[in-house]
Amino acid sequence: MSAPKILILNGPNLNLLGTREPTVYGQQTLQDVESLCREEAARHGLDVEFVQSNHEGDLIDALHRARLEAAGVVFNPGAYTHTSIALADAVSGIELPVVEVHISNVHAREAFRHHSFISPVAAAVFIGAGVNGYRLGIAQLAHLFEAAGAAGRPAGADERDA
Repeated sequence: MSAPKILILNGPNLNLLGTREPTVYGQQTLQDVESLCREEAARHGLDVEFVQSNHEGDLIDALHRARLEAAGVVFNPGAYTHTSIALADAVSGIELPVVEVHISNVHAREAFRHHSFISPVAAAVFIGAGVNGYRLGIAQLAHLFEAAGAAGRPAGADERDA
């Protein structure tokens, strides 16, 4: 039996981590974040798929695939957090635990960043913990899987596997 898989999904401009506003987002690159996520997931017996896109539709497609292929999602939607009802609908529609992550403390920034369309449909939210928020998100998913006794399998997986 293979390890349960989680999706680490990153939205627009996160490909520029390490170079874009390092005073806000830090020095670590997206590749550093991927390594951190793979290490944390392995500690919990989870496999990782890592996806980044600057395109809203690609993020929606990745969430839809996760519905059939993953047990949960750690999602940094970037600026789409504050604008995308479509992403919120996708998160809600996949019926998997999704943990929203933001590297910076969005509540200490511009007012338009204070509202999230994703938070109301997320299982948990980590804001302002730097890239450690991804580690916390993975640990939270592992906790949810354990608490559900689902061994990391997505809700409804038995029906899909039949």
